[in-house]
Amino acid sequence: MAALGLALLLLATPAAPPAAALDLPRAPTDVDYRPVDRREAELGRLLFWDPILSGNRNISCGTCHHPKFATSDGLSLGMGEGGVGLGPERAVDPQNLPEQRIPRNAPALFNLGAREFTVMFHDGRIEEDPSRPSGLRTPLEDEMVAGFDTLLSAQTMFPVLSPDEMAGHYSENEISRAVRQGLITGEGGAWDLISRRVAAIPDYRALFEAAYPEIAAGRAIAFTDISNAIGAFIELEWRSDASPFDAHLRGEAPLPGPARAGMALFYGEAGCAACHSGPFQTDHGFHAMGAPQLGPGKAERFESHARDVGRMRVTNDPADAYAFRTPSLRNVARTGPWGHAGGHSDLAGFLRFHADPAAGLAAYAPDATLPAFAPAKPDFAALEDPTETAAITSAAAARPRLALDDDEIAALLAFLDSLTDEAAIAGRLGIPERVPSGLPVDR
Repeated sequence: MAALGLALLLLATPAAPPAAALDLPRAPTDVDYRPVDRREAELGRLLFWDPILSGNRNISCGTCHHPKFATSDGLSLGMGEGGVGLGPERAVDPQNLPEQRIPRNAPALFNLGAREFTVMFHDGRIEEDPSRPSGLRTPLEDEMVAGFDTLLSAQTMFPVLSPDEMAGHYSENEISRAVRQGLITGEGGAWDLISRRVAAIPDYRALFEAAYPEIAAGRAIAFTDISNAIGAFIELEWRSDASPFDAHLRGEAPLPGPARAGMALFYGEAGCAACHSGPFQTDHGFHAMGAPQLGPGKAERFESHARDVGRMRVTNDPADAYAFRTPSLRNVARTGPWGHAGGHSDLAGFLRFHADPAAGLAAYAPDATLPAFAPAKPDFAALEDPTETAAITSAAAARPRLALDDDEIAALLAFLDSLTDEAAIAGRLGIPERVPSGLPVDR
């Protein structure tokens, strides 16, 4: 998913302290999570895997968030519209060329039903805000409609509006045309058009009526209903708190030696928990960590640059330049490539880079997993721009520069692997055999 932001403060190999001396987090409990309605989640499962929500009816949520790749896509930067296949085998569709790669690495979906997740996306552009009528702050500002049950539900509205992710390119379909015209909410807007598609399928109509009494009483299916169901599914499907580390925290089984040594580093001398804190290993904050930038960057179509200034794009505060949200580390050993732009396909290499970003950027050799494609903006344009690399390095200059030996890297990798929850990665409901639209399901 994602930029790990490990705050590795290791100067030399420390003696591993006893577990009792470490400031370990508590294990997650049911209280940490919102309750989920099973019927709503089962409806959301079908919608999550149904390409009907994409403009050209060819991409589902599961295309880029697949259990085969630990709810990500196995790519540094994804390819939504214009791609065929899954994961590293995804390729350009010669009959429907993509316009550009998706600008950021696809984040994993674990534990997003936990109450503490009140900000989402690499730059935090959506977050809970009780002062607003919708209860949320999003790029739609005052146009944001009410009715999304959770922040996670609202998050699902963004991919279906993105030309590069699910909406499709201009003139290809009615959804992409509405998006290009700025018609999002209200009658005839992109959300309304998607809702009508779903409502026109009898099986979906029956399932919505069973899940939502007000729809059974005659209310039309709204996009917020679709989003709420998908959100409920994600909350149920990918709750992750049964890893070996969780068993250790609960006193059920101690970690084996290498992972225990890595835990001592992570929560001790290495100081990783300064940012990766709490039961889900995230402070939900934003930090400039110097990860390499590749791909098109976050830019408007008329802009020629390939930079991504992260949180600053949301706040307009120069102090937030190149800062990205601290991701949770649950199942992190499986969610590569790593970094906000997926600059590292090897986790050990990412840890070494992360310990000294200035040296890492100076010596960076591309380690990305990208489908073959010749985009208008070269994939490594930002890294070939000395001004841009200097700005990325400067933003992360306050971080200590560290040297990690092979034993320390191995210990940290063993601990990160102990955060793997196999049952959560597989999911609880699984991939459906078919979806009500009859469209192919990505398996």
